[in-house]
Amino acid sequence: MSDSLAAFHATLDPSRRSWVESANETDTDFPIQNLPFCVFSRETESPRVGVAIGDQIVDVFAAISCDVFTGDALEAARACGEATMNTLMSLGRAPSRALRIQLSDWLSVDAADAMRARLEPLLVPMHEARLLLPATVGDYTDFYASVHHATNVGRMFRPDQPLLPNYKWVPIGYHGRASSVVVSGTPVKRPAGQRKAPTEDTPTVGPSRSLDYELELGAWVGKGNTLGDTISIDEAEAHLFGVCLLNDWSARDLQSWEYQPLGPFLAKNFASTVSPFVVTFDALEPFRAPLAPRAASDPEPLPYLSGERDLAGGGLGLTLEVWLRTARMRDEGHDAVRISRGSSLDLYWSFAQMLTHHASNGCNMRAGDLIGSGTVSGPLPGSQGCLLEITKRAAEPIVLPNGESRGFLENSDEVVLRAFAEREGAVRIGFGACAGVVVGKV
Repeated sequence: MSDSLAAFHATLDPSRRSWVESANETDTDFPIQNLPFCVFSRETESPRVGVAIGDQIVDVFAAISCDVFTGDALEAARACGEATMNTLMSLGRAPSRALRIQLSDWLSVDAADAMRARLEPLLVPMHEARLLLPATVGDYTDFYASVHHATNVGRMFRPDQPLLPNYKWVPIGYHGRASSVVVSGTPVKRPAGQRKAPTEDTPTVGPSRSLDYELELGAWVGKGNTLGDTISIDEAEAHLFGVCLLNDWSARDLQSWEYQPLGPFLAKNFASTVSPFVVTFDALEPFRAPLAPRAASDPEPLPYLSGERDLAGGGLGLTLEVWLRTARMRDEGHDAVRISRGSSLDLYWSFAQMLTHHASNGCNMRAGDLIGSGTVSGPLPGSQGCLLEITKRAAEPIVLPNGESRGFLENSDEVVLRAFAEREGAVRIGFGACAGVVVGKV
């Protein structure tokens, strides 16, 4: 094993502990084995890129003056002085990996006392920081990669043919609206638009009556490709920087009226919320898994979408959860309640396949582009990733512990997405929260 590969594996060592005590707590999302990137600011300071550990954020750019970084890590640290991750993402995987390796060494309990003395003053308590959108999103594309979600939704509208003939041949996606991608904590205004119920003769215009969330993962593009060039399946992950949580809010009544023949539009482009922390693929390495097995009757992916490495390890072993807290629950002092739990291993298409297909016609991807997985749903009750599925279009509303019921979201409802990865022989890591409160008129 090369020295660089050994150093990388050392960052994932489950026995490694940090002198940042909060990073050693068993329930933290950000142990020293994670070290996700984020963009933060404090008081009157300019935004910059940091790295989360425990309940702290390392001010990476400030650490340059401590002479803690060398080589590629120094190049990455310099990019952390900017207000977005776009430049850092554009450098490719090697510099951010080198930065993560050197930070892991300096934050370890084995680091020299002198190094700790230099870095400790550069830690920013998370509660003092304002977390911002990780990158300037040039383009946002949302896929439809969960076969269970596609089947459940299709069955509502096309009982005789839930899945369209192309679904198992090609990753289906649509171009979303980059300007309305917002960071966790941003209020979500209930959108208005045309809606027409099956019992109505003509459409009306007004606020959506069927507002929904969608539990998704987002992948941030790192190094891009030139217009006209493609990205092979074996190269795809080298072009991906990291993963976040994504809530692609959806107005189902607007969607059902407008989506044919050209697909989602106003029902989707009013807000998409992302979590502020970007978990690197390096941190996710212990939780890689084979892609979900296809049914014997399913076609094999076409050659450009098929790679041995992706087949063997393109899956991500993440547990995904949705939590809901109503205004009444807050007023009565009740905590949020979990309304679903699923797994990203149920996705039919991998992020590598999505990216490869996206660029297969020569489309140029750019650093900071965002790719959504589409709603992640599983085959079992309780694993569905949106209310449309859970409540069967509000025909079977969920009943909350305090007696309230929900078919779709009401004003002042707070939706929180969470995700974590854990397995025997590895340290649990998490993604933080992806949260939004619904505001506006019904």
